[in-house]
Amino acid sequence: MAYTIETHGLRKTYGETRVLEGVDLEIEAGEVFALLGPNGAGKTTTVRILSTLLAPDRGSARVAGHDVVTEAEAVRGAISLTAQEAAVDGLLTGAENLRMMARLRRVKDKRRVEALLEQFDLSDAAHRRVETYSGGMRRRLDLAMSLIARPEVIFLDEPTTGLDPRSRGAVWEAVKALADGGTTILLTTQYLEEADRLADRIAVLADGRIAALGTADELKARVGRETVELFFADGESLKRPVEGAEDVRRLLDDLAERGTPATRIALHKPTLDEVFLALT
Repeated sequence: MAYTIETHGLRKTYGETRVLEGVDLEIEAGEVFALLGPNGAGKTTTVRILSTLLAPDRGSARVAGHDVVTEAEAVRGAISLTAQEAAVDGLLTGAENLRMMARLRRVKDKRRVEALLEQFDLSDAAHRRVETYSGGMRRRLDLAMSLIARPEVIFLDEPTTGLDPRSRGAVWEAVKALADGGTTILLTTQYLEEADRLADRIAVLADGRIAALGTADELKARVGRETVELFFADGESLKRPVEGAEDVRRLLDDLAERGTPATRIALHKPTLDEVFLALT
């Protein structure tokens, strides 16, 4: 099977520090793939290699069918990168930044700029200099610029850091729409809720290697089962691991037959936070 992004044995060292120790990834077209890990785990280094900004010491990587080292120009033509720092020109207006990027990427659809301004809630500020924008507005503009050419692959390196909940929601909607349209997205994030909501699959980087890989539910299942907590009229409570609704029903029926029915019930699922802490 041909993958849109694939790496084999990716290694990178900075001096005496080994950042990547053999990273293997296979990401399909249209997939939203999240890369999690503590600071220094190698997330940004992986993105920089895949976007041709950094050469690996060993191993190989291909993006959109092209080798990131020997076919770097072809890779750049197929991707867009939103790095951790917003790359916008403060002396230009928001609309001018987008039009400049459209010219650079040879986008002829004049409606694309207006559509992106509206999508990222920047229409009212379109003709203001970006130096007057808030940090969240700059970030939204940076993301809009990365989407101007509808790239085949998008790398989002912590795209919603510093954004308010409304702006973060706008980014999430944009990511979902792009994936639905067939764009492959690799994102790094410190927000585990973001990975949980957006990603088809998640890889956890730890000590330069992939410590775990799977869907959010698969990763959660590695650290524990669902538990049900029952509360009673006398103030006591009871916790039990369960497997599905049938287990819960049997437990409630058993308690009712014993004359101690529950007055309230709460279901607790393992979280990505627990996965993250357990694996890193």
